[in-house]
Amino acid sequence: MDDQNRIGTYVIQTISSESYKAYIPKKLPPHPALNLQGLYPHIDRATQALGALNSMTKSIPNTALFIYMYVRKEALLSSQIEGTQSSFSDLILFEHQQKTNVSLDDVEEVSNYVSAINYGVQRLKGGFPLSLRLIREIHAVLLSGGRGTQKMPGEFRRSQNWIGGTRPGNALFVPPPSEDLMTCLSDFEKFLHDETGKLPVLIKAGLAHVQFETIHPFLDGNGRLGRLLITLLLCDSSLLSEPILYLSLYLKENRDLYYNLLQQVRLNGSWETWLEFFLDGIHQTATQALLTSEKMNKLFEEDTIKINLLGRAKFSCLQIFEHLKKLPQVSAPLLAQELNMSAPTARSSLTHLLNLGIVKEISGQKRDKVYVYKKYLTLLEEGTEPF
Repeated sequence: MDDQNRIGTYVIQTISSESYKAYIPKKLPPHPALNLQGLYPHIDRATQALGALNSMTKSIPNTALFIYMYVRKEALLSSQIEGTQSSFSDLILFEHQQKTNVSLDDVEEVSNYVSAINYGVQRLKGGFPLSLRLIREIHAVLLSGGRGTQKMPGEFRRSQNWIGGTRPGNALFVPPPSEDLMTCLSDFEKFLHDETGKLPVLIKAGLAHVQFETIHPFLDGNGRLGRLLITLLLCDSSLLSEPILYLSLYLKENRDLYYNLLQQVRLNGSWETWLEFFLDGIHQTATQALLTSEKMNKLFEEDTIKINLLGRAKFSCLQIFEHLKKLPQVSAPLLAQELNMSAPTARSSLTHLLNLGIVKEISGQKRDKVYVYKKYLTLLEEGTEPF
């Protein structure tokens, strides 16, 4: 349904004697009201997949590890959508103070996203409301250090920004002028807290994401924060008990369509088309997360059985195996340092794991060889190849 009453207003602005049109969106929820009838099959499928994913986190033996790794995967994918060139291995190595082959700014940006997710979820669990203040706090974490420090971390913009093009005059889209920003944000916050309309939570999350991206309230980090907002809304409403649903792989794989649908909402008011795409993404992503967790646990079980057949050597091998789940790329000196074991024990244990086919040696060096838990890393890296 395209409806003129759902389309925002344009205001003519001038900068350096050039005129441009900035867009001020209509308040949420959309009017005329959404055609929920046509969306219910999509809502049901997405809700069922989310329920199954939520139940899984209460029953698998490696819940904490799954969340730990999944949060990092989302951080990586969401940053890649914005053009960051970093891999899963780079991020994990960076977090363990190991050398990486990419720009430190890139990998630090991804690491900040991990911190931002964790910060937001902990604040919600502590009873803090999902509000403009919390959004600003999360933004400050997201842009701390590296490139972000010059982009007003934790503060709403006080100047005009734009999407695409080299200036507002040739941009693909120009968000609200700074003088209209707080009105738009105040309406947005009221929508987040509005209980009168009783929209399904997934619909509310889909609407809020587009509205946030349209308002574009920060100088940088809007895309990443807007995607994070979806997960925070689902956690805040108790649809998810842990932050394990992320749409960034789906949005990365459908990036052109994603940006096009955001623009179609602004141009035509076509909320239903966007929501159908969004709900199908929730269903697909939740189903994929379930499958990944099952594959991970099957792999861990099979490899643990192999290690348990080793006799006395199994104890140090199991210790290293647990470490590999958080850092899938290691060397004997690193393990000796981090696990407080002797270097000869670390070397012989890695040789056992190599002979069992659990790790592979990837450096080709005679000293300080580097080993990787390849089958596990392959599972984690699915879909995270940089553009």
